[in-house]
Amino acid sequence: MPKALVIFLHGVGSNGADLAPLGQHWATLLPDVKFAAPNAPFEFEGGFGGYQWFSLAGVTSDNRPQRVQAAREAFDATLTQIMAQHGMAEAWDKVILVGFSQGSIMALDALATGRYPLAGVVAFSGRLACDDALTPRQHTPALLIHGQADGVIPWQESESACQRLRAADLPVELAYERSTEHTISPEGALRAATFIAQCLRD
Repeated sequence: MPKALVIFLHGVGSNGADLAPLGQHWATLLPDVKFAAPNAPFEFEGGFGGYQWFSLAGVTSDNRPQRVQAAREAFDATLTQIMAQHGMAEAWDKVILVGFSQGSIMALDALATGRYPLAGVVAFSGRLACDDALTPRQHTPALLIHGQADGVIPWQESESACQRLRAADLPVELAYERSTEHTISPEGALRAATFIAQCLRD
């Protein structure tokens, strides 16, 4: 069994192959760690061969929490399948979720609802869409990274998520990148790899 499994969660309209190169880049920094980058379970309505964790058609700030809640079953099934494929069934304490954009929304939702005793969560350009009281597993560390030039998901969403998660007694790091748009910067990627290494040492 590998030391840990990092599961990448891509953004809406993208696919697993979009984030897979991060695993190749991190392989030397995180020895004995396996990487997986699945496609989201639903086809993106906008075409281009992309996938989505939940639909954005008609989505609003009011109905987004319900969209995320409805997506949990398929999301959890995707993770369970990936873990089984890597011989890590039920080894949630060795799993780190790394999300971008919509993938971060799903990762933070999994963290906030405490469905699994994860080793850690990294959320690039995300938001916490859960509108219920947070019920996280204690001691799961999280790193939130957000560009302040993001024109898709405002950086204040990560600030809000950080405040809510810290209020629920989770150890959360928050990093802003002044000139970064809606993307993962090289600096952010390196910071995330360092954070994951620390999660695996603790």
